[in-house]
Amino acid sequence: MCQVFAGQEPQRYASTTRRLRLNGQSTSIRLENSFWAILDEIAEKEGRTTPAFLSKLHSEVLELRGEPENFTSLLRCACLVFIEANPERSQRLMAAE
Repeated sequence: MCQVFAGQEPQRYASTTRRLRLNGQSTSIRLENSFWAILDEIAEKEGRTTPAFLSKLHSEVLELRGEPENFTSLLRCACLVFIEANPERSQRLMAAE
């Protein structure tokens, strides 16, 4: 079982920092590449660029709950919500391996 997790490509869990603007504020976000890939996919499905999607998400969170304590954690959890809502996506990935 652990081979599935331990055997993954190191590039998947390597981190990348992206600089972007969230609602006019310049910032940088550091996430593992796997999360960036999912966020890019979500943004594409929403018909937006990834920075535009993240800015929209940040705006909605501000409106709903106020400033998030940890926006990168929120992004990781958003990726999990996306995967949970799209189980066929996970099945396709598992079949491809």
